Amino acid sequence: MNLKFQKAQLVNALGIVMKAVSTKTSSVILESILITAKDNRVFLDATDTELSIQTEVDGIIVNPGGVVLNAKLFSDIVRKFENTDSLIELDVDKEFKSTIRCEQAVFNIMGIDPVEFIPMPQIDKDDFIKLSQFSLKEVIRQTEFSTAISDINRMMGGELIDVKDNIAKFVTLDGHRMSIRNIELNGDFENQRCVVPIKSLQEVMRIIDSDTQKDVSIYFSKDHILFEFDKTLVLSRILDGEYFRIETMLSNDYDTKVTVSRNRLQSAIEQAMILIRENEHKPLIMEIESSLLTLSVNSSLGFMDAKVNIEKSGNDLKIAFNPKFLVDALKVIDDDFVNIYFTNAKSPCFIRDDKNTYTYLILPVNFVG
Repeated sequence: MNLKFQKAQLVNALGIVMKAVSTKTSSVILESILITAKDNRVFLDATDTELSIQTEVDGIIVNPGGVVLNAKLFSDIVRKFENTDSLIELDVDKEFKSTIRCEQAVFNIMGIDPVEFIPMPQIDKDDFIKLSQFSLKEVIRQTEFSTAISDINRMMGGELIDVKDNIAKFVTLDGHRMSIRNIELNGDFENQRCVVPIKSLQEVMRIIDSDTQKDVSIYFSKDHILFEFDKTLVLSRILDGEYFRIETMLSNDYDTKVTVSRNRLQSAIEQAMILIRENEHKPLIMEIESSLLTLSVNSSLGFMDAKVNIEKSGNDLKIAFNPKFLVDALKVIDDDFVNIYFTNAKSPCFIRDDKNTYTYLILPVNFVG
């Protein structure tokens, strides 16, 4: 096999597939990438068995073929060539000895027969949805923070994707909070439901271009979910088992409703967090009274309170939260003003909009005072 690449394009493709290369394995194959040239196209593949990525890279095919190379070694060699416009040549003989040339530098490394590589599982493309790459990237960003790696329940380390009546609902929860985002789909799609490891979705989010409105197709099968966009395929195993019954956790009932400037509230909470050491777990106490929300923190570093103007309907209330959980939700909301719904000091609050595009549930904490 003999191939030629422009360095910048090869580096970009390597950056994509390297996200599926295992860093903690004794398997030579799982720390390698497969390079295949066939039918006038060049593909790079990598897998850690849970996540598989394939991307196409522009290249000149002098002779087709394939080789498996150590991912880190090959990537390090390519990246160290100085000029981004340099032409990199990869020449592989019948014994898979691989020569990498660029300008006046020549590297010789040993490759592996492609038949040793673990191929990406093939899935039917009958069951799918489409949404913009921007929407998918945003919805992952707006929900990823409320997951948790748990040996007790693996579902907390995943994100529910529930497609029903052309609404795609994305849900995460970690036992203390829950994030829900709803996206209206353009088209007529079958209902689907699966739980995807959050690590897989985070890798998809990192690959997707932030500025593009081009579509991503998402295909569902019994054991896998496949994301197809641009010249890239990302295949992930799905988590086996039943997700939490989120409907039982949600309620439209409330005794107190607060409407407040999102920026002002977030700023006041972040100011209060200055006095909280990482290992102290001090609560943020919120006192809702008339048209004011008073935030206070009392820690080993000092005391702070701040007042925020609000619009309130319903009862006065005193309640406490982990301030980080509130900030995490507020940071991913784009609205200038947010509505927060409360029942009592022992029940969760809900941050949600009137259009039902997002809901953030946060459990309160105990406090003295």
